[in-house]
Amino acid sequence: MSDELQRITAIEDPYLLLREVTTRLADAQQEVTELARLRRRVVQDLHAQGLSYAQIAEKAGLSRGRIHQIRHTGPAPEGAFLGLGSVTVATPLRRDDERGRTVVAVDDVSSGKRLEDLARSYGLDVTSEHVPVSGDLDLNRDGLIVVCGPRMSQQMWDTYAQDPVLQWERVEGGPWTVVDQRTGTVHRSGQDGDPARSYDVGYVGRLPRPDGNGSLLAIAGIHTQGSLGVVQLLASDLNALWGQVGDHRFSTLVGVEYDPETSEPQSVELLTPLYRHDEETSA
Repeated sequence: MSDELQRITAIEDPYLLLREVTTRLADAQQEVTELARLRRRVVQDLHAQGLSYAQIAEKAGLSRGRIHQIRHTGPAPEGAFLGLGSVTVATPLRRDDERGRTVVAVDDVSSGKRLEDLARSYGLDVTSEHVPVSGDLDLNRDGLIVVCGPRMSQQMWDTYAQDPVLQWERVEGGPWTVVDQRTGTVHRSGQDGDPARSYDVGYVGRLPRPDGNGSLLAIAGIHTQGSLGVVQLLASDLNALWGQVGDHRFSTLVGVEYDPETSEPQSVELLTPLYRHDEETSA
């Protein structure tokens, strides 16, 4: 019996005992899920390196059938792209000056809901919250996914500024752009062109937390349709993205053609490579 289990079973207050057991069961389930994900990832990685299931089984002291079962069951490894165990999806609140109240943008709601559904499909526990109108948000947490651009939060502006390749910029009075420092390309939204068109640019990156003790996943569009495009990319290509960047810090841009009536993405494509930040800073 573990020390933790001994501690819990020694609790005499039945209500405290019930609360402690419930919390411990939830924590244990998260741990089991992540261990199963890690186990499947190891088998897949070894198989990708050229080892047969029989060879893996022999070296691991398990049966070939067990190794084959691990390879094809349990939570998919690419779910770790979003987080481990549990994630929190934060979307912004906006100020409606005309009506004097706080509102949410429909596209932001859609982006947040789809991210939550995606995370749950990979066996992650999910909570949601809002970035307040002030832009103040505790970024020093594990498993944080923030759908919020630099305009709406000084904290997120400071976070995006840590990206060594892709920089958000805005000329006073002009539209927002994202500049690829490696190529010099300036990426603009079609909404800000003349004539305007139904095209936007989305950003996704794993960036350092302010406390330096981890990373957060940041998603933003020059306009809200860009964020929807990023979420669609994650939903359709998460395995490929995980294969290229794993849990390293990175960033990339997405071009999104969308329906002007519904804002729904019609086509999504990568505009830049997936820049690994450790490779950029060491170059």
